[in-house]
Formats: sequence, structure tokens, C-alpha cells
Amino acid sequence: MIAKLALAPVLLWQGRLVRRSALRLPEAAGPRQGVEEPEMTFNAEREPLRLTVLGDSSAAGVGVAHQRHALAQPLAAALAHRLARPVAWRLLAQTGHTAEQALAQLQAEAPEPTDWLLVVVGVNDAVAQTPASRFAHTLDAIDTWGRAHLGLRHTLHSALPPMDQFPLLPWPLRSVLGQDASRLDAAARSRASCAAGRHHAPLPTLPAPAAQWMAEDGFHPGRAGYAAWAEHLAGFIAQVDEGEVDQGLVA
Repeated sequence: MIAKLALAPVLLWQGRLVRRSALRLPEAAGPRQGVEEPEMTFNAEREPLRLTVLGDSSAAGVGVAHQRHALAQPLAAALAHRLARPVAWRLLAQTGHTAEQALAQLQAEAPEPTDWLLVVVGVNDAVAQTPASRFAHTLDAIDTWGRAHLGLRHTLHSALPPMDQFPLLPWPLRSVLGQDASRLDAAARSRASCAAGRHHAPLPTLPAPAAQWMAEDGFHPGRAGYAAWAEHLAGFIAQVDEGEVDQGLVA
């Protein structure tokens, strides 16, 4: 904290510079809901697994042209393949959203029954200097609201990215934001470990350099990054969901 205060003039100047010069990419085009069908059909008659993706610009697919190459739709397709079961998916995301703004969007949308809620937030909270306690409280509120209004079985918090590796950010800004993101991620991981039906998924381990997995803006995932992320999360969700089936907890 002392180091951050000492660096405050430099950090503010670098932040303004980044905002002025950063390449602004649009959110991915394409549908924000749909049903992905399995290639194998022996479970195709089962009710679809219902997935909602909630979050910020990365959830919205900034960095690629179409949702088929972003996060939500490829995740649903990967899950349909792994579970041999239809997956109905919905995307609620907007560039710039903090956790509190994502919660507000979730509450403003017409409720739709959801089995899994994937929450992708935190980068904008790091930029906005949201305290970790407030961030954790908002994640609790997202889960609580989802269980009360959507019939959630599971909330999955995707780990924050390593902001200290973002090519867009200069040093020392990237180092400071990286530490802030790590604190927020630790808070999310701690909350997820204390409640049944809440999970924290680390990001996939990708070979260096990070830039090859990122979009041209140096801040968002690129096509390769989204593909690896979607497959990684699909593996996590499928393992939990298939475990429930094995235990006879899901009809």
C-alpha cells in the first residue's frame, strides 16, 4: 500500500495514457443465447444443461469477431460434446462491467432457470480499485440472487487473468494491477471454498509469451486464448456435473 501511494502520480499518469492510446475493440457479434447439440446422441433426449455466462468484456467476447470464437458459445459446445447432452446457453455481459454492475444486469434481466452460472468479473474492479472485501460481498450477492431467482445448482468463478502480463500495460502499472487482481482472485477463491455449489476455476496454463494468446489490443484474449479457456472450463464443469450423475444427485 505504501509503495502504491508513493507511485500514485506515475500510476495515474500511466492510466490516463493507456486510456487515450488503447485500441478499443468491439464486443463479439452474433447471438447471445442458443442451444448447442451433442455430436453423440445417446443422451440427446435429456433436458438441456442450462448455462448462463455473466460478466465483463472478456465474457462478451471482446478480442474476436464472433461469439462462435469467444467464450460462452464455445464453452456450451464443448460441454455438449463432453456430456453428450444439449446445452442451452445465455450470455449477459458488457464491456466495462465491474462485479456490482454485472449483478445489476443479472437482476434486471428476465429470470431464466439456470444450472450453472459462470461469473467472469474482476479486471474492471482491479482498475477501479474495488476493495477485496467489497468484491467478495458482491460475488456472494450474485450467488444468492441466482439461487433465489434462477434455481442455480452451481456458481463458477473464473480466475482473474495475470494483469502483470498484459502487453498493453506499462511498468509499474502492470505490476500494481497484477497484485490487485491477485488479491481479488484470492477473495473469490476463498468465498468459493466456503460454500457448497460454489467453485473457483483457475485459468488454463498456457505457454509463454502471453501475447500470443491475446488480442491485438494487448488486453483481451484472442481466438487461441478463448478456445483454451472454454475447453478448460468445460472440463471443470463436466467433471463436477458427471460426478453428480454418478452419485445419483441429478435425475
